[in-house]
Amino acid sequence: MKKFLALLMVAVLAVVMVACGGAKTTEPAKDANPAEATEVIKMGTNAAFPPYEFKEGEKFVGIDVEIAEAIAAKLGMKLEIVDMEFDSIITSVNQGEVDFGMAGMTVTEERLEEVDFTSSYATGVQVVIVAEGSDITSLDDLEGKKIGVQLGTTGDIYASDDFGSDNVVQYGKGADAVIALKGGDVDAVIIDNEPAKAFVEENGGLKILETEYAIEDYAIAIKKGNTELLDKINAALEELTADGTIDAIISEYISAE
Repeated sequence: MKKFLALLMVAVLAVVMVACGGAKTTEPAKDANPAEATEVIKMGTNAAFPPYEFKEGEKFVGIDVEIAEAIAAKLGMKLEIVDMEFDSIITSVNQGEVDFGMAGMTVTEERLEEVDFTSSYATGVQVVIVAEGSDITSLDDLEGKKIGVQLGTTGDIYASDDFGSDNVVQYGKGADAVIALKGGDVDAVIIDNEPAKAFVEENGGLKILETEYAIEDYAIAIKKGNTELLDKINAALEELTADGTIDAIISEYISAE
């Protein structure tokens, strides 16, 4: 009898332990501390595009980096950044190597055929960098000139359409195109305004034409058909816009002037 009671107690204790130790699924806390998050969300970027994404030592910094961190916090996830060539980002998104692409990326009809985009979080302007004293003073003067661009960017796409691909020289990084301009290998560089300002500041003897080449919207690339992630990031962007977080981040890097 005692043996039976002992076995019965063991069985009861086992049931209680299973009940107490069973898995419990909960939604991530809103604006959870990313240091406490266990689920990772991967961002594909090209960290050579200041002030949107660049590196200080081994640390990723910039507008896109801080906005992505804020989005990850909204989702209760930990952000992981994967640095790659710009023209590899969309492929990496579609192959599931990263969850989203964020690199000062403009929404274009061609890209919309490959990926879905979130709502826009910033406006970009394409400009032209030339050497001081250059005979290029307007967009019309670019006809027949050698134009340096970053491969796969809208500067690359627009310049190839407007001036012919034979006149466009593609580089893996915007900085490489600027180096080519300084060396006389190209006559001008077409690139986004904010990186252009950083490159001109760092490299003497260059200037930006006053005429804007193109105005465009930046957004986040998501794998086509992944509406769940698209909706979540759009909701996070809406909240971050409404509470002033995005404006504050952009103002930290770009002067209101």
